Order: sequence, then C-alpha cells, then structure tokens
Amino acid sequence: MTNNFHAALARSNSILSRGRPQILQLNTGKLCNLTCIHCHVNAGPARKEIMTDTTIDRILAWFEKTDIPTLDLTGGTPEMTPGFRYLVDSVRNFAQPREVMTRLNATIINEPSYDWIPEYHARHGITIIASMPCYSPDNVNEQRGNGVFDSSIKAFQKLNALGYGKDPRLPMHFVYNPNGATLPPKQIELEADYKREMQKHFGIVFNDLYCITNMPIARFKSYLKRNQQLDEYMQLLRDSFNPTTVGGLMCRDTINTSWTGEVFDCDFNQMLKIGLKNPSNESPLMVWDINPETYDQIDILTADHCFGCTAGSGSSCSGSLQ
Repeated sequence: MTNNFHAALARSNSILSRGRPQILQLNTGKLCNLTCIHCHVNAGPARKEIMTDTTIDRILAWFEKTDIPTLDLTGGTPEMTPGFRYLVDSVRNFAQPREVMTRLNATIINEPSYDWIPEYHARHGITIIASMPCYSPDNVNEQRGNGVFDSSIKAFQKLNALGYGKDPRLPMHFVYNPNGATLPPKQIELEADYKREMQKHFGIVFNDLYCITNMPIARFKSYLKRNQQLDEYMQLLRDSFNPTTVGGLMCRDTINTSWTGEVFDCDFNQMLKIGLKNPSNESPLMVWDINPETYDQIDILTADHCFGCTAGSGSSCSGSLQ
C-alpha cells in the first residue's frame, strides 16, 4: 500500500530521522473518567487496559540506567493507574534527577478518592499538561462532556492555590484541540486570548498553551465518519503539509511505550498498532530491550495520519512547531 506521507517527504526533500532520545513517554493505560470525542486513545471509564506493577518495575529498572531527562506520563488518565504514585516516587529517588510531567485530566481531581492529586503533584514538582479546549463552557462541554468545564475550572483554581502556573517549580500548561475538522489557529495568538479570558473571568493563570491537531484515528475518526467529513479532513491535512515542521516532530526524540511495555514512535502509532520491531528477531520491541546508544538507527514508521503532525504550523505533544 502506498505511503502517501513518505511520498510527501520525498517530494519536499525532507529527511525524517531519529535523534538521541530525550523523552520517555509512558501510556499507562486507557482508563479515564471521561469519553472525549477527540480522544485518539478511545479512553473511558470501562477500559481495562492498564499498566501493571510488574511492567512498571521493568521499565523503572531500564529507565534508571539511561540518561533520558524527561518522563512524560499519559493515558487515559495516568493518575487512575494504581501504580502511579509508586512510579513517580521511584523516579524521584533516582540518583540522576528527571523531569516528570503528567497529561492531567483535571476533572479527576474532583472525583472521589483522587483528592490527593494536587498536593502530591505539587510536592513532587510534577509538570502538569492539562486539556482545556476553550475558555468558554459550550465548546468544552461539547467536546469533553456536560459539566467538564465547571469541574476543570474548579480543579485549576485548586492547582493555582498551590502555586501551579505561578511558581517556576510548578509549571502548568493547557492543551487546545479544535472543536471539529479544522486545524488549530496560531498558537501565540490563541494563548494571549486564553490568558486574558481565564484571568478575567476565573482568576486562573497558567504558563503556556499547546495547540494540538486532532488526529484522524480512533474516536475522532469515528466522529468524522458520522459527520461525513473524513475524506475532507484528510485532504485538508495533506494540502496543509509543511515540510519545515519535520525537524521538530516528536517521533524524532521520544520513545513512546504502551501499558505493556511495547515501543512505538508516538502515541498515535500505538493506537494504530504500528509498533517497532526488535532488529534481532522481528518480535515487538519492548522498552527494556532498547539500547539508547543505537536506538537512532531504527527507522521511524509513518502512515497517512502523520500528515496531522505536519499540517500548517505543525503539531507535537508540546504544541505547535512554528
């Protein structure tokens, strides 16, 4: 089957090559208290995929021996993983300090049994990256569910009270996803709007806004199909291919790992089961089998959904690339 993204790279004389790993991104599972329409993971309250303590131990033993500076925890809702605190506590006890960040679903703070999250995260200096699709309730509730906006505001106010978004030791970044089949607007301009409106109406402050393109996979792909927009959206992504974003793609310096320990180039590839293979026997590559010194020799795997990361201003786990 033709790889249209690979062809687009070739036409633009762009080289997508792997660099030295800078981020270990762990998807701890699909368990979440929300079912957002843009979710590329198909996460939700009934999902059973979750990282076990045995897998956490194997990852920790390998991770501690590397010099990878950042641990990026995603899901689902990472904090709903039973071993979450054990994982973070263990990394904080490494001889070599690491940045720990979590892709927080802020509403979980207001759920029974999860009120420990704000103080725990502040005590451990965990960087928070939280979804906030808009500064008005209608758009947020449409994308993430009724009541999510008010719950998120309440959670962010709790985090602000502990110093998040104010103390340099406690960064809090917001994530914007378009509410439909469009590309994100210019990140710097939207960030200014967010900061003004969040401060004015709710007294909330945060550090940066990350604009992330919705990927045409999983639940968002189903949404596009239901609205007969899939072909149109894919054409938009292809037409908006921007070769100058290739050098900043997250697959170049991120090791993405599933709740079982299997390795992928990104969380999107993980959901599509486009996994890396062990060069010695073609079996699925497990993170504890990676040699960071030679990992850059393994080719990056691509498919048509990769146009989502190179469209317009580009898109990565830390927002726009330009």
